[in-house]
Amino acid sequence: MKRRDFLLTSSTGLALVASGAAAEDMKPMDGMPMSPMDWTDQNGLTRFLKTDTAPLENEFEKYPRCPYCGMMRQMFSQTRHLIVYDNDTVDGTCSLHCAAISLALNMDAGPKTIYAGDAGATAKVKPLAVVDDMTYVIDTKKPGTMTGTSKYAYADPAKADAAAKDGGKLASFDEALVMAYADMARDTINIRKRRAERRARAGQ
Repeated sequence: MKRRDFLLTSSTGLALVASGAAAEDMKPMDGMPMSPMDWTDQNGLTRFLKTDTAPLENEFEKYPRCPYCGMMRQMFSQTRHLIVYDNDTVDGTCSLHCAAISLALNMDAGPKTIYAGDAGATAKVKPLAVVDDMTYVIDTKKPGTMTGTSKYAYADPAKADAAAKDGGKLASFDEALVMAYADMARDTINIRKRRAERRARAGQ
């Protein structure tokens, strides 16, 4: 199945509705403050996406912040994603979590190429690689960017194997994407619970 068809037919994308409402309350596991974007375009996401035929050039200058959570992408280079859609529009996110939001919102444009930061690279700012050539390591015992379950991508399969030694699970991009949508639902439930607790405390 082509990735476009997979995204269009995946029921897990419904979790996006809940995650979007809760984004302002989702605290990154690394302690970064949240700064949600002001969503004012009544026609959808079009105005937030740039047409860019050279997306890898000056990436952080063109896409400094994740449009879904406001985090600085260079600070999260190990989990960032860069999505190039088939109409040459580009979306840069801080994580697979926010990349999943972009993919669900932009159903009319199929992803042509998706890049992710190579968590196994030695450079401080991780280089990008095409996700089709990468192995994701899913580890429920470690928090990730915008999620309670880490989802790191590795260009080198040997490094992915090493990272999964302590109980992590190896996955393809599509498998990791499904887990990202599933985690949105769980995280949203937890966020709603915390909000209810805060409201109860405020009423005391």
